[in-house]
Parts: sequence; structure tokens; C-alpha cells
Amino acid sequence: MFDDKSWYKEAVFYELYVRAYKDGNNDGQGDLRGVIQKLDYLQELGIDCIWLLPIFPSPLKDDGYDINDYYGILPDYGSLEDFRDLVSGVHAREMRIILDLVINHTSIQHPWFQKARLDRNSPYRNYYVWSDSNTKYAKARIIFIDSEKSNWTWDEVAKQYYWHRFYSSQPDLNYDNPEVRAEILKIMQYWLDIGVDGFRVDAVPYLFEREDTNCENLPETHAFLKEMRRFIEKNYPGRILLCEANQLPRDIRGYFGDGDEFQMAFHFPLMPRLFMALKQGSFQPIEEVLEKTLPIPEGCQWCIFLRNHDELTLEMVSVEEREWMWHHYAPESRMRLNLGIRRRLAPLLDNNQQKIELAYSLLFTLPGSPVLYYGDEIGLGDNIWLDDRDGLRTPMQWEPVAGAGFSEIQPGKFFNPILDNLDYRPERLCVSIQIKDENSLLNRVRRMIKVRKKHPELGSGDFRWVSSDNPSVAAYWRTFGDHKMLVVQNLSALATAAHLSIGETIPIVAEDLIWGKSIFFQNDQIVDLDLTPFQYFWFEIPFHLN
Repeated sequence: MFDDKSWYKEAVFYELYVRAYKDGNNDGQGDLRGVIQKLDYLQELGIDCIWLLPIFPSPLKDDGYDINDYYGILPDYGSLEDFRDLVSGVHAREMRIILDLVINHTSIQHPWFQKARLDRNSPYRNYYVWSDSNTKYAKARIIFIDSEKSNWTWDEVAKQYYWHRFYSSQPDLNYDNPEVRAEILKIMQYWLDIGVDGFRVDAVPYLFEREDTNCENLPETHAFLKEMRRFIEKNYPGRILLCEANQLPRDIRGYFGDGDEFQMAFHFPLMPRLFMALKQGSFQPIEEVLEKTLPIPEGCQWCIFLRNHDELTLEMVSVEEREWMWHHYAPESRMRLNLGIRRRLAPLLDNNQQKIELAYSLLFTLPGSPVLYYGDEIGLGDNIWLDDRDGLRTPMQWEPVAGAGFSEIQPGKFFNPILDNLDYRPERLCVSIQIKDENSLLNRVRRMIKVRKKHPELGSGDFRWVSSDNPSVAAYWRTFGDHKMLVVQNLSALATAAHLSIGETIPIVAEDLIWGKSIFFQNDQIVDLDLTPFQYFWFEIPFHLN
């Protein structure tokens, strides 16, 4: 497995928030030792790569994305030795692990910034972007419009304004300074030497600033990202860089370069269209965004996801589409955050297991490597009454007891409360209950992952729509060499009939790999199927009949 340098093209990723996963020392917070205790669970689920949200020392003004030491571990999570043990445990199970690498900004409490603000002659002064005026770079948008009024903040100690694209507690680094660029490579080297398998690189479009531009996706940014990739390729072949750029499809495409920037990038524009399609009962939103998605270099891969730790972002939809999504998926103001929706997968899909399974069927069969967010594999709920993103970060539920098997300490001392909604409380919803039920969401997801791992057409294969007379039926071919699969999915809450023109004559019986149903492909190249609400099939075409 570890000799395969394109492993990421077939991999299933799992996004894990350490604080919420498993408490290993009974202090009410998850930690690295707790994650180690659950590695067997992740291996059995079929996960190939664990993605850890930030684990570095931080004042936690922004969930750890405000870093004050790139070379340490947040004490709440454990020690560097704990992390080394985690990496060893992951690799012993033939899985991989990647870290969030936050390179756009630091915490205002970082020693670099503290030295920079105190002394204009300090070498760290030039680690950040300063100005005597707050009118520079006026064309750059404000990203967190609900909390920030400007990208500049006055620092009374420094007697200048400093630049920040996110919160004012996160000053941007100055990438025009070669010492900053060298520092980033040094940080990468440190963690790669410990054994991590790559990085999910945060907020990459905003590294450089130039007047009379929107300060996004600049040529200088791409030049430095190519330098990062050269560093990886030369010194750590087989490790990956995953791009986090919430941009339009044409702009995201640029972060693959000519195969010399990121190996992977999140397909942000696809995600909201999946929810549009499920609400509309039509595959048209998915078809439209895939048509706008440019081809990527052969060695690259999209990362696709249903939900993650952030709000369901609606930056890459029109104003009318955003209002429509808010109306249908976030009717209460507490469900909204920035330009998005702060809900988990199960509540978004009405806690309807058939609909959730269908969403996973899309996730595992559309082009790209899938990313699961911790707890979504069991249909974990959310708590909209907690502030900010905490509503999506409640403790993982392992056992049907008051503390959910997350910790042995009293639940009242947990960092976040256990869900107490009747449908989502651990007595009804937890890993140990679902493991024993062959029809549970967890076991359906495990089944899909198992099938996906055996069929390279779902990872590296070509994608082609199948002509359908019913917009509720999303049908497509996935092909790779001799491997061929026909995926058919009813996006509607109603029973429907599918009349598919498959485009070729295959007079055979094909078996569905999830449910075991068989269909006969007629010589007239037509397939007729009756589908129940949200039903899905993955039909395998035997090699010798292709």
C-alpha cells in the first residue's frame, strides 16, 4: 500500500476533531490517546486516511486555526510523544494521516506577532503586512461579513494597521518576505519527518496581496505553492498536499497547476448542488456543476464531501440560490452562519436514513475521493443552540449511556454537551447499537466503502451520464479499464420509473453490489427500472462481457 504514490485517488478520508472524538484521560475533552483507542474502529469502517483538524497550541479563538506555535501540540490534546504514537498506530493499520496546515495567518498571540508589534526593527516585523492606512487593497472582499467590517485592524502598540483576511485575531503572514516562505517549508519538514502523510492546506487563495486586485488566486500565490510541491516531491515522495480553496470551478482548477501544485483539491461548488438536487428531486444541479468543472491533470484528484466542520458554505452559489437554500435547509436564524448553514448531515436530510444513504451513494460514486466528517457515518445530530461551529462539534457517541462512551467523567464536565434531542441522544444513536444492526446507517456506509475499495472505476474511473427520461433519476457509467459500473439513483421522495438509454448493447444479467438485485440489459439498449423513494443501485458489468 505505501509504495503507491497515487494512493489518494482511491482513498476514503475521515475528518476528525480530536476534542470531540474520544477522551483518553477523563478530563471531559477528547485527546490523541483517545483517538488511538479508536483506530481499530476506523480501520474496520474502511478509512484510508485520517485528516486531523488543527492540533497545535492555540488560544482557540477560531477552533485552533489561530496558531501560536507551529511546532507543538495543544496541551489539552496530549504531547508530541502521544502524536508520534498515533502516527505509528495509524501506519501499523495501513492507514495514513494528514494535518491541517494553516499558512495564511497566525494567532495574534504568536511570538512572531508579539515581537513584530513591539519593535519596528525586529526581523519579525516583516513577517506580517502593515500599513499606515486602512485603504490599501480596497478590492479585496471581507470574508467573515457577520463579524468583521474591514480587512485592516489598528494595533495600538505597533501604531500601524495590520492586514487580516479572516478574524482580526488572525494577522496574515507576509509572503513577500522570503523568510516567511522558508519558515513554512521548515514547518512542513518538521511534521513530515515525524511521519505525517501530507497536509490539508488552509485558505490558500489569500497568501499574497496586490493593489487593484481582489487579492485572491494571484500568480505569486501559485508560484509559492509550486515551490511547496517541489519540496514535497524532492524530499517526501508519496506525501500529499490537499487544497482548501472555496472558489469557482475555474479558479479551483488553477490550484492543480500542470500537475505541479496540489495533488488534491476540495470541490466546494459541488457540495451545495448535492443538497439542491436532493431537495428538488432532480439531478440537474449536479449535472450543471460537473459540466462547469474543467479537466484536471492525470495525477490529480478532487476531494468531494457532504459535510465538514465548517458551515455548509453558500459562497459559490447565486444570491437567489442562497436564499432558496436558506429557506429549505435553514429556516431558523440559529441555523445560519456567515454565508452558510451550520447543520450536520442527518438533520439537513430530515434524519431520513433512506435519504442519507442516497447522499452517501452520490458521495461514493461521483468523481473524486470522498471525505466523511466524524459522526456522520452514524447520523449524528447537531445542537444549534451552541455558539458558532460548536453546534457541529458535539462528542462522538460510542455507547448508549449518559456519557455516550466518550468519557468516564460526569457529562456535565464535557467540553460540549452530549446531544439530548430524542432522535439523536446516545441511548438511541451510537456506534455500538448500529454495529449490531445489519441495516443501520453505519453498516450501509461500511458496505459502500467496502465495495468502493474493490472497484477502481469509482476512484480513478471515467464518468459519463446515462440518458434518462426522468430528471429524478441520476444514472451514470463509471469505467476504468475492464471495470465497469452503472449507478442508478432516485433523487425523489416518490416512487418512480426509470427509462434509461444506456448507449450500448450488453445482453447480460448485471448484479447490484449493494442490495443484490439483478437486472437484464436488453438488446435494444434500454433499461427499465421501478425505483422506490431514494432508492439507489450500483450495477456491476462482468469483465468478460464488456
